[in-house]
Amino acid sequence: MTGIEEPNTYRQLGLTDEEYDQILHLLGRDPSPLELAMYSVMWSEHCSYKSSRLHLRRLPSEGSDVLVGPGENAGVVDVGDGVAIALRIESHNHPSAVEPYQGAATGVGGILRDVFTMGARPIAIMDPLFFGDLEDPRSRYIFDGVVRGISGYGNSVGVPTVGGQLTFSRCYRGNPLVNVFCLGLLPIGRLVLGRASGAGNLAVLLGSLTGRDGIGGVSVLASAGLKAGSEDDSKRPSVQVGDPFEEKRLIEACLALLDEDLVVGIQDLGGAGLSCATSETAARAGFGMEVDTTAVPCREPGMSPVEIMTSESQERMLAIVEPEHLERLLELCARHEVRATVIGKVTEPGEDGHGRLVVHGPGGEVVADVPAASLADDAPLYRRPLAAPEEAGAHPLGEKAAAAAGRGPYPFDVTAALLALSYDPAFVYEQYDHQLFLNTVRGPGTADAAVLRLAAPGIAYNGRGLSLTTDANPGWCAVDPRAGAAATVAEAVLNVAVTGGHPVAAVDCLNFGNPEHPVVMWQLSEAIDGMAEACLAFGLPVVGGNVSLYNESDGADIDPTPVVAVVGVIDSLERPPPGIGLGGEGCLVLLGGRAAGLGGSRFARQVLGEPAGGLPLLDYEAHSRLCDLVRSALAERNLLDGIHDISDGGLGLCLAEMCLVAGRGLVVDQVPSSAELFSEAPSRVVASTPEPERLLALARSAGVPAEVIGRAGGDRFVVSGLVDLPLTELQSARASRLEEALEVTAP
Repeated sequence: MTGIEEPNTYRQLGLTDEEYDQILHLLGRDPSPLELAMYSVMWSEHCSYKSSRLHLRRLPSEGSDVLVGPGENAGVVDVGDGVAIALRIESHNHPSAVEPYQGAATGVGGILRDVFTMGARPIAIMDPLFFGDLEDPRSRYIFDGVVRGISGYGNSVGVPTVGGQLTFSRCYRGNPLVNVFCLGLLPIGRLVLGRASGAGNLAVLLGSLTGRDGIGGVSVLASAGLKAGSEDDSKRPSVQVGDPFEEKRLIEACLALLDEDLVVGIQDLGGAGLSCATSETAARAGFGMEVDTTAVPCREPGMSPVEIMTSESQERMLAIVEPEHLERLLELCARHEVRATVIGKVTEPGEDGHGRLVVHGPGGEVVADVPAASLADDAPLYRRPLAAPEEAGAHPLGEKAAAAAGRGPYPFDVTAALLALSYDPAFVYEQYDHQLFLNTVRGPGTADAAVLRLAAPGIAYNGRGLSLTTDANPGWCAVDPRAGAAATVAEAVLNVAVTGGHPVAAVDCLNFGNPEHPVVMWQLSEAIDGMAEACLAFGLPVVGGNVSLYNESDGADIDPTPVVAVVGVIDSLERPPPGIGLGGEGCLVLLGGRAAGLGGSRFARQVLGEPAGGLPLLDYEAHSRLCDLVRSALAERNLLDGIHDISDGGLGLCLAEMCLVAGRGLVVDQVPSSAELFSEAPSRVVASTPEPERLLALARSAGVPAEVIGRAGGDRFVVSGLVDLPLTELQSARASRLEEALEVTAP
């Protein structure tokens, strides 16, 4: 084993001088080329979280039902009756900027493997997506490719995409965000961890051949910013290529292996490939591992040990198997047409108590010999400088915002504003199959959260349900990242509640700019504190997540974009929750009180062009009372025939969406100003009810402000003194925007 010949090689691989010195200290010698490559990918921002680990520790992650928290491939939570959920969220932002279709498709493939490696069958996908403005041709190209990639992979592999989020903003022009959330179900007895324990046990590589696609993916793409027009061909090999049909076979094979208890530990090969899977599984168990790169089945001839160990080729898993179970494992894999190859074995820890990762190349030569934990656990931990921007907290109420509140002469065309803020994401979710497994009770566009039967192959339905949502509001977080992140958690909790769910767990995807910019690190730290405060207030454990940094283009950072996914359990799914909509002649009741603050709202950003003040205050106790109230109201038979939270777009967009889903109009006569129409103040919902007095009485007993503000019916959308237009005009404006931007004819 020889050291590197060119001293500056480590810089080309993204390592700093200080990090290279740390490697020299750990090894006591110069690293070999493979060792250097492994440290570069394992110590990258994507794999090591070296800029964020210090802050992530502040998130609450424990709970009485938490079986597996952060640090494993997915979080796992006991939901009763011997059943658990596995949940995970990831990002594939930079790969999707370079090659939109494969970047998004392999993001889906990776998140599925994170879930089924825990022993869970994936039952649902959600995709929060953020793109540049639709006027930008490249943003439209990326948008189209990402949507096709998600649908092409998810539909083919057979897992329904049941919801998500769609946001367009100029700040994502050069750097889109493609986040993917996955939920799985498992019998608790099938739970398995990614640990390589038991000296002499075999390391078996399952799935696809190893190729040169994805080499350097995490270090080249996810740990550095992008340049405008990121179609640079030199980066395309860093984007993996997916095969959903191979993934489907791999899912079935792995679950069959786990059902027969043939596997000691298992881990998917995602970022950093074999380097990550071998070192992490060994380090978690306190053992070592030997790997023979010549045994790895390769797609291309002449691949070097460096390429084999750092390839991120998709649809691959590493299983740790006792020798006596190998024959049965090979038999099951052959039955499912999945390749299975022994590539190494687990070894005893050394005299120092630590296991070593030893990699052999051609002729048995040792090409790497490092402490496994040094790759997985000993990455640098940075306390990067934090600095609040000069304008932090200074968001005065400008002339336009004052006029919107009725305190000035500035003219507004409220109808035009409402139409400009509204677009229908149906063009996106209609590309996805959301009825696979036939468990989807409320799919995309019909409720504030997706609703599924709590069932899967091998898990019988017993009348309970699951409610799941992904939420983000970068407009809020750009004004105040701490309050904005807290409000995002509150919105997710309320979205679950209005479908009858009790939140049980959360995961997060923290999308931020360059961590070397002190303002970005301040935004990240503030957002984590806001999330932690809200999760503690709601008793919500954060069981995992992802951090995506260096989201910048040409030196411009994106707006802080923390995404929160929350899963809730519905105790009885005797009938579907009413969802977004209106009753035939139902009364409209505002639950939670009035508000007129425009700070951070979409109206302030897109119409006023100013922050319009700070964010409205969030009262955790009042929010919890509202959540309890709506769950109680949903439990009352025939009390609600529609319910929708007030969030992005305010009361105006909430009412418009209820009209459009129901296909009928409404008249509201209790909104005095455009500020009140578009305020995004938290802890508020609109309910459509045939028995308003009964609902108002429930609200009084729950201590929640409530009042009748209008009535459903007719064929016009009317907010007295502000908006009056035919429902057909609202439908046309909302439905055509995305299709026209993409030059697609709506069916």
